[in-house]
Amino acid sequence: MSLTLSMAAFALAASISPGPVNLVALAAGARHGLRPALRHVTGATLGFCLLLMLVGLGLHAVMLRWPGLTDALRWAGILFLLYMAWKLAADDGRLGNGEPQRAPGFFYGALMQWLNPKAWLACVAGVGAFVGEGETALLWRFTLIYLVICYLSVGCWAWAGTVIRRHLEEPRRMRLFNRSLAALLAASAGYLLVG
Repeated sequence: MSLTLSMAAFALAASISPGPVNLVALAAGARHGLRPALRHVTGATLGFCLLLMLVGLGLHAVMLRWPGLTDALRWAGILFLLYMAWKLAADDGRLGNGEPQRAPGFFYGALMQWLNPKAWLACVAGVGAFVGEGETALLWRFTLIYLVICYLSVGCWAWAGTVIRRHLEEPRRMRLFNRSLAALLAASAGYLLVG
C-alpha cells in the first residue's frame, strides 16, 4: 500500500505543479469555459499516460542511443511553446464577440505532453523510482494512478480558469491575463534554449 501512496504523491506533485500544459488548461478554462477545456485536459492526460507507458517499456533507452532524437524533440518543444505563447499574446481578449476561437483540443493536449520536457522528466524519474526492469504490472499500476491524478490535476487548472473568467470579461483584463501566461510559456521556451 505504501508504494501506491508514494506513486500517488509523486504523480500529484508532478501533475499539479505549474507547467506549460497546466498554463494552457488555465487559459482554456478562462477563455472557453470548463467543458471545452476538458478536451485539452483529456488529451494531455492520455498523451502523458502513453508517454509514461512507452518510457517504462524502453523508449527512454532508445532516445539515449540516438541523441539527435532528443535534440529534435527539444527544438520541437521550444518551437511549440513559442507558438503557444504567440497565440495567447495575439488574442484580442474579447469573449464571445467576433470570430469564434476554438479551445485547445484533445490532440493539442496530447502533443503538448510529448513536447513538454517536464512530462519527459516526470516519466523518466517516475519509472526510475517506482518500476524495475520488466515489472509491467507495476508500470500499469503507476500509469493508472497517473491517469486519475493527472486528469484531476490538469482539470483543476482548467476549473481555476473558469473561476477567474468573470474577472476577465473586460477585453483589457483578458489580454493582460493572456499575455502574462504567454510570457510564462516563452520563459519556459527560453529555459529550454539555454538549459
